[in-house]
Amino acid sequence: MSSVTQLGYLGIGVSDVPAWERFATDVLGLQSGGTGKDGTLFLRMDEYHHRFALHPDGRDDVVYVGWETRDEATLRTIAERLESQGLKIAWGTAAEARERRVVGLIKLQDPSGIATEIHYGPLVEFERPFHSPRAIGGFETGNMGLGHVVLNVDDYEASLRFYREGLGLRISDFIEFEIGPAETARVAFFHCNPRHHSIAIVQFAAPKRLHHFMLQVRNLDDVGNTYYLCQDQRVPIAASLGRHTNDHMVSFYMKTPSGFQVEYGFGARVIDDDVWEVQLHRSPSTWGHRAQTATPLAEPISAAG
Repeated sequence: MSSVTQLGYLGIGVSDVPAWERFATDVLGLQSGGTGKDGTLFLRMDEYHHRFALHPDGRDDVVYVGWETRDEATLRTIAERLESQGLKIAWGTAAEARERRVVGLIKLQDPSGIATEIHYGPLVEFERPFHSPRAIGGFETGNMGLGHVVLNVDDYEASLRFYREGLGLRISDFIEFEIGPAETARVAFFHCNPRHHSIAIVQFAAPKRLHHFMLQVRNLDDVGNTYYLCQDQRVPIAASLGRHTNDHMVSFYMKTPSGFQVEYGFGARVIDDDVWEVQLHRSPSTWGHRAQTATPLAEPISAAG
């Protein structure tokens, strides 16, 4: 089945662009790509023009999720499949494609109303190599995309069908955890390339759609250095260093200026679809990932991958 191939970009609405630029560059090690006419801040982590677009709309949450696919023919096939499933598709205009720095795209909403974009032909700038403002070894991107996102959804089953049958993502595994005396939540993890998961969904009462996005660095030392940098710079840590049961990543979670979290990690295992078998986990971490701040979602979900 034709599918998306990677998590290409994220659009995030923020209240304080200068604070985000300092956080993204000085702490995360992303490179500022400059601002657009409307004040949108672009952030780079590899040769792509940008992986993040921070819009000054005060939302402090995800605005849209951009999924990349191979070419126009694949995009049209995906669009036809989505329409056959009763979903309303809008083809992006030439101006919208220029704004996203892609050749072409379609726009729709997932079952929770989260704006979803599927595109092909991203602007790649090999002539302008990525240079982190921090002394880190760079990020794991390439054909695995920018990292992953974890979204809080309204209808778990409808979202499961949308991402699996609509976008063509494949289930990696599930994590179940207790959220009350008689209530259990299940997190579904999806992949579309060797990265263990590019998105995870959970139905959970939360103030924001975006629980966290993940950045994977190339060196374990960069995780440790950033962990202690956060302490030195008083960046709130939501969950301590730990290792996940499903993707095996060593990581920690920090709070962003918008209140949701960033997972910063190293060493996740990759998926070979020829031999991969879906698994169920009841513990999110083999060790660590202890809640450090009194954020509503830090304990149950920040350890969910």
